[in-house]
Amino acid sequence: MESVVSELEGALLKSPDPFSYFMLVAFEASGLLRFALLLMLWPAIRALEFLDRSGNIGLRLSVFVASAGVRVSEIEAVARAVLPKFYLDDVDMEAWRVFSSYEKRTVVTKTPRIMVETFVKEHLRADDVFGTELSVNRFGFATGFLKDDFDSVSRRVSRFIGHNNNPPSFVLLGRFFSGFSIQQQLRPPFDSGKNQECGIIKPSPVFFHDGRLARRPTPSTALLILLWIPVGILLAAVRMAVGLTLPIWTVPYLASYFGGKVIVKGNPPPPVSTTNSAGVLFVCTHRSLLDPVVLSSVLRRRIPAVTYSISRFSEILSPIPTVRLTRNRDIDAAKIKRELQNGDLVVCPEGTTCREAFLLRFSALFAELTDRIVPVAMNYRVGFFHATTARGWKAMDPVFFFMNPRPIYEVTFLNQLPAEATCASGKTPQEVANYVQRILAATLGFECTNFTRKDKYRVLAGNDGTVTHNSGADDMGELVTAFKKVVAIFKPNYIMQESR
Repeated sequence: MESVVSELEGALLKSPDPFSYFMLVAFEASGLLRFALLLMLWPAIRALEFLDRSGNIGLRLSVFVASAGVRVSEIEAVARAVLPKFYLDDVDMEAWRVFSSYEKRTVVTKTPRIMVETFVKEHLRADDVFGTELSVNRFGFATGFLKDDFDSVSRRVSRFIGHNNNPPSFVLLGRFFSGFSIQQQLRPPFDSGKNQECGIIKPSPVFFHDGRLARRPTPSTALLILLWIPVGILLAAVRMAVGLTLPIWTVPYLASYFGGKVIVKGNPPPPVSTTNSAGVLFVCTHRSLLDPVVLSSVLRRRIPAVTYSISRFSEILSPIPTVRLTRNRDIDAAKIKRELQNGDLVVCPEGTTCREAFLLRFSALFAELTDRIVPVAMNYRVGFFHATTARGWKAMDPVFFFMNPRPIYEVTFLNQLPAEATCASGKTPQEVANYVQRILAATLGFECTNFTRKDKYRVLAGNDGTVTHNSGADDMGELVTAFKKVVAIFKPNYIMQESR
């Protein structure tokens, strides 16, 4: 059996410096203060790396600042839900072509194993991972120290190769293996001509990922984000105040004056002209909490939106009416029918957002209730911060969206479904839902999947995304929590407050 042992940093990953990934752990598992502290220490870390040719001292300092006092469960959560996306974007495809051409694959990393294991096993399909181990106290908090040193990792790799090298069949990728006497060692840049002839299987894609940062925080990017934050908070407050106080139809026209942009494609249908006619059901892709709001601004009228378990705080701030569903099929169907009798309605049948170029499986309930269906492809682009979260506090989604320097929303109206494409022609609700999913995916250049809301939350949050809400005291508690969150806006809270 042919086997390969590859270094992660500088070989499978283009970047040889893991500093930006420690920055991600600092921000997503702890907050802005630790993020800023680690960035302030970056010059010292670089100096230590220069003075210590092995780079171990600087790396140990990065590990300590990023993890000391953080619950190891939070680090594991970040490694599972946040880091894989950034790792995947940094993969050297030439190295991957070589790595994936072997049957037995092993990865060696200079970062703690807990940070990379999920990525290399699930996305690079490695069999084994060698890395240092974080020290954890009896209360479940990381001490910031490592249980072993980097020389011990090297010795373990050497023993692993020696025990499995009969007959010799290992190929080594990277610069980590300078002290190994083995038959073949490849260093970047890699020659993958052998594998190019027979094609390549790409790394497993990241369907779901979490975290607020939209860009990998290299030192320069992290500094830019820190400098932008005060401006972004002020700008978000102004943008939200304008959107809540002025007529909703003015938003697309004013967006450019505040650094944003709303792009509209297709022809939106006119409002229902007679009281005897049922309203139109706008079926949208779900990219953020703002989808129905942006759609209403483009249509120049406040259209109620169907929601699942959003917070009361979000409902209070919403500039459009919301219809809270129960996930009880019969009750929800009756609510939607009643709303359609009163006018137009917005529904996002994916049930939750997806950041990547994929559409989740559409619930077929909407197809059973009306034949007046207008598909709408929604999408957005941001620069610094994501406007969605699975494990944080969703009421802050609009704040993070408006904190971006130039947030852009795209709204594409498709033609109303003809009668032969609806249940009126005898098609099943599932067939109609799948058809709408396909045409929306084709419009956006996305791929259709069978993943659901439960799949997303099981991957990112370890639950099915269902949260029950009590009224009264709980709602007041949410408002109190909201103000606390505004004060500590950039300290991520990984207790899920709501789901869609």
